[in-house]
Amino acid sequence: MIARLWSARATAALAPSYLDHFRRNVQPELRKVAGFSGATVLTRSAPTGVEILVTTFWQSLPSIDAFAAPDREAAVVAPEAAALLTDYDRRVRHYDLAISDLPNNL
Repeated sequence: MIARLWSARATAALAPSYLDHFRRNVQPELRKVAGFSGATVLTRSAPTGVEILVTTFWQSLPSIDAFAAPDREAAVVAPEAAALLTDYDRRVRHYDLAISDLPNNL
């Protein structure tokens, strides 16, 4: 399993709109990609607004390529999502999942 990490920042006023966008638009599209295994979105308050950390889980690098081609480490951010953010990573990071103790239904 491979974890794909991406982070962004939003104002406190627009962070809920980004979360709604993720829930309504991003998740359904991700579920269509063979090899996608799930996602988490973490938030925390910061002096400049809200920090957002998105982790998606994938079965293999080829499945990530199907989502992010031609550049697997390029962030995939729709214009409507970018409009809700004050800043975001243009590049993502990939990690091999070494240990997990999460229940399957999270």
